[in-house]
Formats: sequence, C-alpha cells, structure tokens
Amino acid sequence: MNPTESPRLTVIGTGYLGATHAICMAVLGFDVLGVDVDRRKVERLASGEVPFFEPGLPELLSKALESGRLRFTTSFEEAGEFGDVHFLCVGTPQQPGSDAADLTYVDAAVRALAPTLTRRALVVGKSTVPVGTARNLTDLIHELAPAGEEVELAWNPEFLREGFAVDDTMRPDRLVFGVESDWAEERLRAAFKPILEQQGTPVVRTDLATAELVKVAANSFLATKISYINAMAEVCEAVGADIKHLADSLALDDRIGGKFLKPGLGFGGGCLPKDIRAFAHRAEELGVGQAVSFLREVDDINRRRRARTVDLVREMLGGISGKRIAAWGAAFKPNSDDIRDAPALDVARTMHGLGGHVRVFDPAALDNARRAFPELRYGDSALDVAQDADVVVLLTEWSDFKEIEPDALAQVVRHKRIVDGRHALDAAKWRSAGWEYRALGRS
Repeated sequence: MNPTESPRLTVIGTGYLGATHAICMAVLGFDVLGVDVDRRKVERLASGEVPFFEPGLPELLSKALESGRLRFTTSFEEAGEFGDVHFLCVGTPQQPGSDAADLTYVDAAVRALAPTLTRRALVVGKSTVPVGTARNLTDLIHELAPAGEEVELAWNPEFLREGFAVDDTMRPDRLVFGVESDWAEERLRAAFKPILEQQGTPVVRTDLATAELVKVAANSFLATKISYINAMAEVCEAVGADIKHLADSLALDDRIGGKFLKPGLGFGGGCLPKDIRAFAHRAEELGVGQAVSFLREVDDINRRRRARTVDLVREMLGGISGKRIAAWGAAFKPNSDDIRDAPALDVARTMHGLGGHVRVFDPAALDNARRAFPELRYGDSALDVAQDADVVVLLTEWSDFKEIEPDALAQVVRHKRIVDGRHALDAAKWRSAGWEYRALGRS
C-alpha cells in the first residue's frame, strides 16, 4: 500500500478510549472497524448506543454509522484482513492488591490480533502502559504474526479528558508518535491526515519508550499540581488563611498558571490515581524509584482530602450519626458517568458508614453508582435529596448544582448548612443568604 493513501483502521477495544477513537476517526472520513470480545458492547454500539456518558458522542456515532464508514465486530480474523493500521485501545487497570498496571487485556489483544496479520501492517498502542511494554509487545508480534517483522509497532499515547473526549480526539493539542522507522511515521501521519492538515497539530516523533512515558509523566505532573494546592489548603486550615485567595494569587504568576490549581476534594477517575501508582511501581522495578518517590505523597495528600471533607461535615453537625445528609455528586468529575475511584462516592460511603442518613444525586452517574454501591440511598434531583437535610455536601461540581439558588434550596432543607467540597459556589453569596458555608482550606 502506498504510504500516502488513506489506511483502513481497526480499533481494538471499544471502551471509553476505543469507542471514542473509532467513532471520531470514522467521522473524519476513515473506514473503521471496531473490535471487542464483549458481544453485548459490540451490539450496543452497532445499534447506535454509546454505553457510557460523553457529551456529543452519541450524535457522532449515529453520523458514523449512517455514513457506512464504521462497523463493529468480535472477529479478530476480520480485523486482520481489513486493517492497515490497528489501534490498541484496551484498558490497563490497577492490579488487585498491587500498584502495578494490569496488562492482561493488552497482552490478550495482541495475542488475538497478531496471528491474523499476514501482510505488512502497523499496530499502534494508545493504552497507558508501563515503560518497556512496547518492546515486549514488538517481540510478541514478530513471534506470532505470519508477516513477521513486516508488522511494526508504534506508540501513540492518548490524552483524552472525560467530558471533552470528542474535542480532544478531533482537535488534539499534540500528537506523539513513538516509532522505529520512517514508514511507521508515514503510516501514522496518514492515519491522522485530516487532523494534521486541518488543525496544524504539532507532532512529536520519538522512540517507543519516550512515547510510553509521555502520558504517565503528564498525569503525574497534573496530579502533583492538584495535590500541591491541596497541601497548601491543609496549611491554610492550620493558620486561618484562605486557600481560594492563595490559589488565585498563584494563578496570576504566568510561570505557574491557574489550570489544575483548584483546591478541593481532589482527583479520582480511571486515569490519574492508577497511573501515578503504576508509574511509581514501575520506577521502583527499574531501580529509579527514588526519583518519583514524591508521587506516593501526592497520592496520600489526595486521599486525605476525602477524610478531611468528612471531618468538615462532622464538625459542622457535631457528629454524623443519625443526621440527614444530601450528597450532590457521584461521578469523579462533571460531564461524566465514571465512578472509578470517585472521591464523591468515597465520601458518601464513609458518612453512611458513620451512621449518617445519606442520599445521593448525580445528573449522569446514578445508574453506575446504584450498581456499585446499593447500600446507599439515591434521589431523583438535587432538591429531592436535600429534602429535610441537616447539611448539603457538594462533591462533584456539576453546573446543575452551581446554578441552584440559595433561597430555593432553603425551602427544602431542615438547616441551612452547606459544605462545598469543590470550591464551586460563591461563598459570599451563600453566607449573605443566611447559610453556614464551609469549604476545605477556608475559615
């Protein structure tokens, strides 16, 4: 195949990353085949249903299916025959009982795909993996693929933000190509041609190991920035200072900037927590654990924010047992239904365990929360769960919650008390309306 021709793409794994990538690539004009061993997931996507919450993606799925450029299958044989460039988008969760990344799904995907590769092709890893994984997978592909060393492996890390995944895929701020040949770079450029031509997106060409490190290094930096400002919140609480004013002052320094410098309940989800733990674990395996030992404290600071939020509620109520508590939020962030390592649910479960009568509402994540934590009670709206509440605790900063007026909420609660776990509300506005307002790092 001519390197400049438009390649046919397969996307192995149709979870959050894979489904988004497959749909967006088809909308950009490529012929795409999504592959997954989960027949139910394949059937849902093929029928036009996105099995998770992501703004804008259902509409794009319908468009891609109608165009005829997107199909889904459970057959790796079909994928091997169809594809010129194969994107690996399977999950790499944290291993049970360990900080290490679980590469079971990556290994299984390669073992299923490689024996079907009978001609020259490019396999592209997008999953977040420990450095060194690409080298091992290259050897495995060359061993199992009938085309042998004609099949090359590249690494193209993803940088998706949940809630903004469509924009991050269609208009990325950079593309990183970890390759071992000019041919592999040419294939990747062809696979991203509309983005490169229309957006002028910067491309960093590098080696496999560097490309593997980019994602975990980026997530580690962001996690460190979040935990830094939350560490400052602990100091502010000790001396009676105001973390919001401190953060605003730091953000005006252009060397620091305001992004990810927001104090509050901390980070969660399926990326930052497990990525920094896996990075620290891998560094220790490589004998350079001391270089990233600070990531352990970053993780510890983040965990402490959850306990401190519960402490704020306890201090405000004079105890939690028997109190009626409205928990606003279940997802780890707004515009998502992802509850993996969600600080909101961690806090709600802790208050429930301490004897509080906790009711939870989230605009998108209720079904996932109910399945995972049936012991909690749930409501139909923010005002519903706040009925007769002794305190309202904002745990996920959905715009729905930020737009509620203090006077409207006052009509349903038993006591006008609110704990703002995300620094999402205007403290002066709520206090002037007669509310007792508390937030982490603020007197």
